[in-house]
Amino acid sequence: MSDSVGGKQCAGCGRALSLESFAADRNRRDGLQTRCRQCVAEYGAQRYRRRQEAKGKKVHERGGVPAGHKRCRGCGETKPHSEWHRNNTAPDGLATRCKPCKAAEGRAGHLKRQYGMTQAERDEMIAAQKGLCVICLSAPAIHVDHCHETGKVRGVLCFNCNSGIGKLGDDPDKTRRATAYLEGNSWKPILVAPGVYQLPS
Repeated sequence: MSDSVGGKQCAGCGRALSLESFAADRNRRDGLQTRCRQCVAEYGAQRYRRRQEAKGKKVHERGGVPAGHKRCRGCGETKPHSEWHRNNTAPDGLATRCKPCKAAEGRAGHLKRQYGMTQAERDEMIAAQKGLCVICLSAPAIHVDHCHETGKVRGVLCFNCNSGIGKLGDDPDKTRRATAYLEGNSWKPILVAPGVYQLPS
């Protein structure tokens, strides 16, 4: 390897490049690495790819991504920067997954944390209900309903039915009285003594 005035020859690609093209290396006589930054980056990428493939993980190639775009680690699609959330800690300032993948990941995490179930288990439950809310039997089943005391999942309801039983405090007695009221049979309390009322059984 021969050095030229104001430059240096790369031991990797053999090109004569400016000194700025080489990273610092205190162990070398000239204080610079023997390979240029580009060769070092390519070599590091190759080593990383081999390690990931040895673990059985998929490695996405960086090439072919136009300016202002990024490839998503989740879906593998190349999308414009507007399809990504900001992440100031990342080198490019963007999240590793696009907005739709991030949203799907968030929903899956919520299901696991809140109800202890996977998306596949929820979808299986919806399929068993023929895709409909088990209370009104007309609206699509979207919201997972669970007992607030035991945490047990009861089914998947539509928004209105889920919020309706929630507003009744998940109380079967209140629900029965509401049903009787709607059928025209109001459960009026009966005065049996001063300040003492009895509800019909």
